[in-house]
Amino acid sequence: MARTRSEQMVARLQAMQAAVPDIEASAVVSVDGLVIASALPAESEEDRVSAMSAAMLSLGERIAGELGRGAIEQVYIKGDNGYVVLTSVGEEAVLTVLARKESKLGLIFLEMRRAAEDLQRLV
Repeated sequence: MARTRSEQMVARLQAMQAAVPDIEASAVVSVDGLVIASALPAESEEDRVSAMSAAMLSLGERIAGELGRGAIEQVYIKGDNGYVVLTSVGEEAVLTVLARKESKLGLIFLEMRRAAEDLQRLV
């Protein structure tokens, strides 16, 4: 039986997390702030994650444009307990990843880029 686009997206998020175990959670969010697909822990509030992801990407795009940095590639936040990394999935969505503080960011960026390319075909 064929899987829905949503199921395919969730499977891709889970594959990304399996490839880089330091990724704790991930989601694909519309630029309007709605969850399209997620592999978030049960205690995570999907609506909050999605709204903040969309707002952060929008702000990053505005900053990059205003300061002449060109098209935004990614936004990342480093906190005491780890990272939040966002990257565009085409024009209509954002891939958000939560990663451990010991993460190797190069691996995360590489896997996110690969996942974003795959997810763009499904959005």
